[in-house]
Amino acid sequence: MADAGDHDAEGPGRQPDPRARLMEEVAAQMDAIETDLGDSYEIGAIVTIVEVRQPDGTVGVRVRNNAPPWVGLGMLRVAEKALEAGEA
Repeated sequence: MADAGDHDAEGPGRQPDPRARLMEEVAAQMDAIETDLGDSYEIGAIVTIVEVRQPDGTVGVRVRNNAPPWVGLGMLRVAEKALEAGEA
């Protein structure tokens, strides 16, 4: 019988579970926030950008935003500057 964690395992020819990979990235972001801010914060607007690659070679970008468009656009501008400065 397979272990419940086997679907996340990497091995020859196996890719990590896409859902697990995305969840690990979000968890790493939360760890970084907690390291920097302790317990003195709340999460506000969230923008996620994910490159999605399909087996046939098709590549797409998925964007989700839980804030008004002008807030999401402002966050993207801040993120762009951080990426340009090598801070992200």
